[in-house]
Amino acid sequence: MSTLFLRTLRDDPADAEVPSHKLLVRGGYVRRAAPGVYTWLPLGLRVLKAIENVVREEMDAIGAQEILLPALLPRDPYETTGRWTEYGDALFRLKDRKGADMLLGPTHEELFANLVKGEYSSYKDLPVILYQIQTKYRDEERPRAGILRGREFVMKDAYSFDLDDDGLKVSYQAHREAYQRLFARLGVKYVIVAATSGAMGGSASEEFLAESEVGEDTFVRCLESGYAANVEAVITPAPEPIPFDGLPVATTYDTGDTPTIDTLVAWANDALDGEFTGADTLKNVLVKVREPGGDWELLGVGVPGDREVDFKRLEASVEPAEVELLTEADFAANPFLVKGYIGPKGLQDNGVRYLVDPRVVDGTSWITGADEPGKHVVNLVAGRDFTPDGTIEAAEVRDGDPSPDGKGPLVSAKGIEIGHIFQLGQKYTDAFEVDVLGESGKPVRLTMGSYGVGVSRLVAVIAEQCHDDKGLRWPREVAPFAVHLVIANKDDAAVTGAGELAEDLDAAGVSVLLDDRKASPGVKFKDAELLGMPTVVVVGRGYANGTIEIRDRFTGETTEVAVDSAVDAIVAATRG
Repeated sequence: MSTLFLRTLRDDPADAEVPSHKLLVRGGYVRRAAPGVYTWLPLGLRVLKAIENVVREEMDAIGAQEILLPALLPRDPYETTGRWTEYGDALFRLKDRKGADMLLGPTHEELFANLVKGEYSSYKDLPVILYQIQTKYRDEERPRAGILRGREFVMKDAYSFDLDDDGLKVSYQAHREAYQRLFARLGVKYVIVAATSGAMGGSASEEFLAESEVGEDTFVRCLESGYAANVEAVITPAPEPIPFDGLPVATTYDTGDTPTIDTLVAWANDALDGEFTGADTLKNVLVKVREPGGDWELLGVGVPGDREVDFKRLEASVEPAEVELLTEADFAANPFLVKGYIGPKGLQDNGVRYLVDPRVVDGTSWITGADEPGKHVVNLVAGRDFTPDGTIEAAEVRDGDPSPDGKGPLVSAKGIEIGHIFQLGQKYTDAFEVDVLGESGKPVRLTMGSYGVGVSRLVAVIAEQCHDDKGLRWPREVAPFAVHLVIANKDDAAVTGAGELAEDLDAAGVSVLLDDRKASPGVKFKDAELLGMPTVVVVGRGYANGTIEIRDRFTGETTEVAVDSAVDAIVAATRG
């Protein structure tokens, strides 16, 4: 440690929000170079490479072959698939000296598809799985939490190419099982959830989420059935339609100053002599959407008034279109939109597309806006008095909502995405006409799968899940060193003995970080706790009596062993 490129910090960095960010910076694992861009120092790089090796071993075990594509990419392939536009501001775009458009790769489906097209021409070559471990670039609007959400990050992306959907399902399952093995080896607590495909495209999609309170992904699960899904992928169970017979006629009321759901419910309970809640009202939220390369268009979203619109669910529902809330200028340009009193009739009379929550089925009766200040309609019945243009999953998902599988209520939790697997199908092979000659002699269009793991993000995820109030506690599989050997005795014999012990452990194949600094034992112990090697060996006062200490960083247990048998005892400790 006297020569290691390392400086530990006693105080948390000012910009750090989450434990992993604080500890990785304080422990000298990473240093910030720019917003969302980090330098990997020796200890951090050892953890990163250890995770890469686990990922590589599990990918190789299912027959995947490693390649490396460039990070600097031409525009044309991404123009072909529409993602040059679709990625929006998240894409790092640049021009070379000749004015040609280039980009820094956010993900590489296009390049893999083109590569296979150029190399393979017969069904006999298939199936094939290719992968790379490479730096990716995305211009995050708000990079945060250190390496958890950066603008430059290391990812493993793999792609399967099969002759048919049955083959794709086999490749998908192989990756799913490989991910389960690798996350188990890394000691990560995770859940597998149904997910949306987003800009990737394709059909089946699942995310691997590390359980964490600092996660940006909210997922829900049903404890009774095991159902789990990212909130963006939750499908709302729709109730059965209700017959129109006998339902009261829709009536417009002067409701006074009632622009919010709370004020509307208060009016209804007072004026209509009933027991109404927000669930009896229909809230109409106006947004504007824009398809890639298109113009902004208004969209009305109707949800039960007791629920908010979840913008992430809304975004997932309209992808690849962009979506934004209306500005004051937008309202001024569309005077038929009366804030607080917007109803289905005014939207549809003015050609605004109107989509509703799946709970708004035929026969359901609502209190909603009448498109005039201070007026609402009571007993407006879906399917009788208005017909929406379709449904949309945009309302918030809450604890206690029924699980889509009908087997119990949902509960929510936070997670960090660490892996995502997709059955892409033929989106990219269609775009580039990736065909091989089939067994029948006719061309066969290949079908793809895409499988990502956030390698650098996993460093932070493990740090989030494996720390205490003193510092990091690395699992053995990824720790920078197996043993942190602390010299806590200035006696020449103890110093010499510690050096010899380090050499013996090295010869036994155990990686050792030797704290030979001229610092106090207290400083050394604090650093050992902060850095988080799984086994800490202390050559201290007991050395004169022929003993050393072995400390388990995870359990806190301390064992004294004889110096003569120290190597065997330490080797045994490093193997758990």
